[in-house]
Amino acid sequence: MSEVLALQGAPLMGALLAMRELTGASSAALLALIIGNGLLVAHVFMINDWAGIESDLRDPHRAARTFIARGFTRQQIGFYAVTLLAAALAVFASLGPASLGVAVVIAGLSALYSTPGIHMKGRPGFSSALHLLGGALHFVLGYIVFAPLGLQALVVSSVFGLVFTAGHFTHEARDHEGDALNSIRTNAVVMGRRSGLIAGFLCFSVAYGLLFFFALAGTLPRALIIAAPLYLLHAVAFASVVRHGLSFSRLRRLQHLYRILFALIGLALAVGAVQTWDWPSS
Repeated sequence: MSEVLALQGAPLMGALLAMRELTGASSAALLALIIGNGLLVAHVFMINDWAGIESDLRDPHRAARTFIARGFTRQQIGFYAVTLLAAALAVFASLGPASLGVAVVIAGLSALYSTPGIHMKGRPGFSSALHLLGGALHFVLGYIVFAPLGLQALVVSSVFGLVFTAGHFTHEARDHEGDALNSIRTNAVVMGRRSGLIAGFLCFSVAYGLLFFFALAGTLPRALIIAAPLYLLHAVAFASVVRHGLSFSRLRRLQHLYRILFALIGLALAVGAVQTWDWPSS
């Protein structure tokens, strides 16, 4: 659930940056976007669980949290996943063909990542490329509901792609033990847990740097200069994990920390974006 909520951030930020005023129509579109993306992201995670249930049952960190352990069958989860996707696409169809098209591409990337036989999750480099594109598209998904997509929006979307990719590297480092046990060739399994974690931190570093640069340049709200001190906190936490050992619990705490940091960045962006809207004079 926490990961589904976290992935609401990119389209919401895209929407807030693209919006110019709050009206009844824009409020309805924003609500539809949030509902549609929630359904879409739930589908993405559910189809991943459906596809990877056999390996998850062999993973000591996942077995107790699988849908099998909670009394659901694989057939039921497959049905729910398809239903969620159909509902999500129906919502995005109501928002226009561009939104529907982006949602379809995101669902397609998810299928490439999870589907047995293709299973890009086990192909180092390709899996990260999917996350880089997918993270950027989640931002675009929200932006195009309210404004035409331009070069500036595409550049900003790269930040969200980098953050999504960085989180992917960290997640793989955390799950290294179970993935290695199941012979899933993730980046962390092939590169090593430490190298995978460092690759993730480098992606995070570039994302923080871009946020700070865009804030100074006026491309993003000035409030995002907060990215600089938050990056220092992230760097200290990262160094501590590397120094004391890359255990599952330490990496999980690191994930909790950077999600909080990016929630603060999202709040700063939201406040800054809203301040640029046209408000009726009193």
